[in-house]
Amino acid sequence: LLHHCAGHLSGIGGVARPGIVHRIDKDTSGLLVVARTDRAHAGLAAQFADHSIQRRYRAVVAGLPAPPAGRIEANLARSDANRQKVAVVHAPKGRHAITHYRVLEPLQKAALVECRLETGRTHQVRVHMAHIGHPLLGDPVYGQGRLAEVCRELGFRRQALHATVLGFRHPVTKEELSFESPVPEDIQNLLTRLRV
Repeated sequence: LLHHCAGHLSGIGGVARPGIVHRIDKDTSGLLVVARTDRAHAGLAAQFADHSIQRRYRAVVAGLPAPPAGRIEANLARSDANRQKVAVVHAPKGRHAITHYRVLEPLQKAALVECRLETGRTHQVRVHMAHIGHPLLGDPVYGQGRLAEVCRELGFRRQALHATVLGFRHPVTKEELSFESPVPEDIQNLLTRLRV
């Protein structure tokens, strides 16, 4: 990105994070928006702050959530036991977080789920789905080894999470934009194996 844009990225956030408006977890695939100007950066950051950005993820989770659609509202904070992890905490601790989920396809001992974020917290989808008893397959932190043999068989070594849809209002033209990224081959292979 630095090479491609050759000095034409927003300086907000400093030299270490040129153009970066938001993040996705390490080993999560999918869409990111990057700002090329400070004006665009400020406009996009404001939309993330007021939760008007549309973000949808596809996840492969252990088990079949019941009900097949729902709303998870649970505050999140760094775990006291392990600072590398995020945990569900009781208010007023932590940061308010809301995830809406719906099952797209039941699978063998698993399900393909769409998660829509109302807020955007670190590890939000991963922690919220694990909190309701349906951790993401392949997740080394929150996955609890569910269907580990299938993941090993396929060489699948990351959480089964993909940022599929990203929608926002263009910070300059005000045009409503929406982008979609197809589920990548490694997750497709996992789905094919679990449909058998």
